Amino acid sequence: MTFWPKRVVFERSSLNYPLGEKLWQLFREKGIEVSLATAHNRVTSIPGQTLKEAYLEAKKTLVVGVRRQLKFATCRPSAHYQLPLVTSCPGRCEYCYLFTNLGKKPYIRIYVNIEEILGKAEELIKERKPEITVFEGSATSDPLPVEPYTGILSRAVSFFGSCEYGRFRFVTKFTGVGTLLGLNHGGRTRIRFSVNAPVVTGLYEHATPGLDERLTAARKVAAAGYPLGFLVAPIIVRPGWQEGYRILFEKLSAFNGVPDVTLEFITHRFTPRAKKAILEIHPGTTLEMEENKRTFVFGQFGYGKYVYKKEKFSEIKDFFTELSREFLPAARIEYFV
Repeated sequence: MTFWPKRVVFERSSLNYPLGEKLWQLFREKGIEVSLATAHNRVTSIPGQTLKEAYLEAKKTLVVGVRRQLKFATCRPSAHYQLPLVTSCPGRCEYCYLFTNLGKKPYIRIYVNIEEILGKAEELIKERKPEITVFEGSATSDPLPVEPYTGILSRAVSFFGSCEYGRFRFVTKFTGVGTLLGLNHGGRTRIRFSVNAPVVTGLYEHATPGLDERLTAARKVAAAGYPLGFLVAPIIVRPGWQEGYRILFEKLSAFNGVPDVTLEFITHRFTPRAKKAILEIHPGTTLEMEENKRTFVFGQFGYGKYVYKKEKFSEIKDFFTELSREFLPAARIEYFV
């Protein structure tokens, strides 16, 4: 599933890079509206009178820019550092945590100075040798939908494939893995798929492939020798939640014979800013966001969020630990938050 934008905005300096020039030609040939901006983080040409209109138009917009800030953020608990390749994604999930930090117009942004970004990664790897340094490629994005025409993930996978002390990982809800299957990845890139109970996927995940399609893509990735992972997120407690997640793990049990499978679990959380945006963009949502049912905590980036209370969190964790033992006993649980 490739994302083809309605409009593309190019930061002027992006045209000085081979990828920027290539994309300029590609989108013009396809008849897609293109324009220029002075900076990738100051795009004012996206229409929309209301927050919902602006959000929907932003999700159809691609911005091609240059990543100048090469001080990589940390990425606990999944990696040592974020690897900034792409920002945002074309999916329209109602619970998305990016409502908190991407503002009213969460347009998809790609960075064309991939060699500079990987050069910084190489510096960080050398600083930590002989320890392994892990980079997360989807901390604020899903980079796969733009991969067929950017090749950014392929370049990163190839880089880490020859990097003894570096590891790369990214997570996706999308399925266009074809260009990655024949790469010399060296087993140093872990591709993970974001999965959820079928009812959650159906209710809250929009403009994304379905669960069965993702699992088909996961089989292709495993057959190509990539380390594989599943991110169960966000875990949402709603009527019948245990039965729904049991159905999910019954499907995941098909991967029992795959070596080196990991599991990650993230329970649902929301910020006051995200709740306000969600209710305006998805006014009919059934997503539970009642503050009195949650505990308010501060996260690693300084903003507060509402998470499940300690007793409920313990119940959820115990339940998923047992599900994992029953259906994917050889999988390694990396974290539970």
